[in-house]
Amino acid sequence: MSKQNILILNGPNLNMLGVREPGVYGENSLLSLITDLKTTFPDVVISDHQSNVEGELISLIQDFGMRYDGIVFNPGGFSHTSVAIRDAVSSVSARVIEVHISNIHAREEFRRITIVGGACEAVISGFGVRGYEIAIEHLIKL
Repeated sequence: MSKQNILILNGPNLNMLGVREPGVYGENSLLSLITDLKTTFPDVVISDHQSNVEGELISLIQDFGMRYDGIVFNPGGFSHTSVAIRDAVSSVSARVIEVHISNIHAREEFRRITIVGGACEAVISGFGVRGYEIAIEHLIKL
């Protein structure tokens, strides 16, 4: 069986992990998160990208989503606002799982609705960075 290819895609402000609101998002950096995922899943080809730009995220979804097995996607604030990103997720063949580090349902009311999540196979929220691992575990178990 060939290795599965999974993209870890992070949206706006996730480059600030470990700096931005560590009480909410933890103290580990995005680089540390990606390194840990690659160590935890050595039999999975993991690519990663982060962008603060909506159009770049759409282009990455369209590109990787047609040639990778899955995408673990934390759209950040765009999850609550972007119909365009939702449409991109809906248009690709890859399985997409939306991940949020914090429990979006325990936060401000505007964070409780995820426009993007409705186009995803699943939404994982509130498990901290462990949510990324849960998403990968789900994607690799067909």
